[in-house]
Amino acid sequence: MEEKTARNCAGVLWTPPLLANRASIPFKMKCLVINLDRSRDRLAHMTAEFARIGVGFERFAAIDARNRPDLALMPLRVKRKSPLRMTDAEIACLLSHRACWAIIATGDAAYGAIFEDDIVFSAKAGALLADTGWIPADADIVKLETFFKKTTIARKRVSAGHGFSVSRLHRTHIGTAGYILSRQAACDLVDATGDIGIPVDHIVFNPSLTTSSSKTIYQLVPALCVQDQFLGDIAVGLPSMLKQDRGEQREIIEMIKRRRKTGLNKIRTEIKRIGEQMFDLCRLRQETIIPFDYRGERIRPPHTQRRENAL
Repeated sequence: MEEKTARNCAGVLWTPPLLANRASIPFKMKCLVINLDRSRDRLAHMTAEFARIGVGFERFAAIDARNRPDLALMPLRVKRKSPLRMTDAEIACLLSHRACWAIIATGDAAYGAIFEDDIVFSAKAGALLADTGWIPADADIVKLETFFKKTTIARKRVSAGHGFSVSRLHRTHIGTAGYILSRQAACDLVDATGDIGIPVDHIVFNPSLTTSSSKTIYQLVPALCVQDQFLGDIAVGLPSMLKQDRGEQREIIEMIKRRRKTGLNKIRTEIKRIGEQMFDLCRLRQETIIPFDYRGERIRPPHTQRRENAL
């Protein structure tokens, strides 16, 4: 019987240990893991995670900002609300995701899943990644992770089986550590990012941008995965690789925000917030923090400051 396989970092075919003798179970969805050549510890972590849930994966060699001094000179043509330029690491991250989009867009599978190399799966993740039958027919994108920040989803939920459900995502929910793309959505994202200037998580999950607002996006509830940094005392110890690069820029952004906090701006912000709540109520939407279950326990959202500093 033909075994289902994926390629590891050396290009060697790798068979998921838990399913080595169960080739009758179809893998209809390509799983790509973005991993830097110098991050062998993270690759080992992801290999163990995929083995634990019994799913194969294909490693994509991430673009390394350390080896690309030309990124600092790359023209960024897309207008941003922030006056700050993307860091070299952010540009490399976007280009890595874009390359994965191209793989999915030109592949035979109807859907592909993309993961960053610092995530931890819930116990039942394998059942969903082994097939695509649970994905809504109109879905362009399905967000699999949680960032433990409030977002807005539809109250209506559709069962995905195995204790999961999917709801339409209607507000920004940043983070691209785990998500599914349809082949057409992947093609559209590649076409839309010829000119870049916005971090990848906003391109995919910020509905104020056309790249996201033009897509039908669902959120998996509870989340299928979460970045290790959010697991607190039980974390493996894989800090965000973008956090350090964003440190100085965050200080500048906070200074700009403080300057904008005039009395009039505060009133406008509050009016906007109330308006959005009324709109969501009428449209049967709810504001919530997407939960995550790990080892039989519900993971609580981290401290607010830690969550803000995570990426």
